[in-house]
Amino acid sequence: MKLIVGLGNPGAKYEGNRHNIGFMALDRIAADHGLGPWKARFQGLVAEGRLGGTRVTLLKPQTFMNLSGQSVGEAMRYLKLTPADVIVLHDELDLAPGKVRAKLGGGHAGHNGLRSIHQHIGAEYGRVRLGIGHPGHKDRVAPYVLSDFAKAEQEGLDDLLRGIAEGAPMLADGDSARFLNAVATRTAPARNSGTAPTAKPKSPAPAPKAAPENAADAPQTLADRLRALSQRFR
Repeated sequence: MKLIVGLGNPGAKYEGNRHNIGFMALDRIAADHGLGPWKARFQGLVAEGRLGGTRVTLLKPQTFMNLSGQSVGEAMRYLKLTPADVIVLHDELDLAPGKVRAKLGGGHAGHNGLRSIHQHIGAEYGRVRLGIGHPGHKDRVAPYVLSDFAKAEQEGLDDLLRGIAEGAPMLADGDSARFLNAVATRTAPARNSGTAPTAKPKSPAPAPKAAPENAADAPQTLADRLRALSQRFR
């Protein structure tokens, strides 16, 4: 079994925030794979079922971001799992929007949700880092992550969430490479087929005029014609 956690803040106020992309990803996985219904457990909302051949519990902590570890730790212990069985999907400032990376273990890089999880279960759990981009200055980070995705970002966000849902069975199975490939298939721009574009046909050049076969066929000047005429009447 795998415990797949999406991070975010509870309540309608935060629903569309960049910080809630982890919740969005789990909602899409549950909807596309028929998991659920969502039930209140482990200080969070839980949906259960199978992704491919793997039993999974999806968890959206309802403790607010900086206390996420309370919910994750409670669920992990109850389900008798190890940190290696836990996969956390979270927003990542250091990745461009639409970019995704997966890894096991590592630091929390100042992310409040990960910091809390570290405190409750340690660092050796899986992470899926979902890029949201950086506002450019650390003083603007808090309002940026707590703001909604812009309308112009919605199409790219939907492609990303679809890719995550399509790759979820591979993620649950521990095949992060195939998971990332499924995401990239949805989010990468279409590539050129490699064939050179067909050039627009040019208008054919006018055919050169055929050279006269003999001097008699050549066009005559006015002087030539007058000379020939005078010779006829001699």
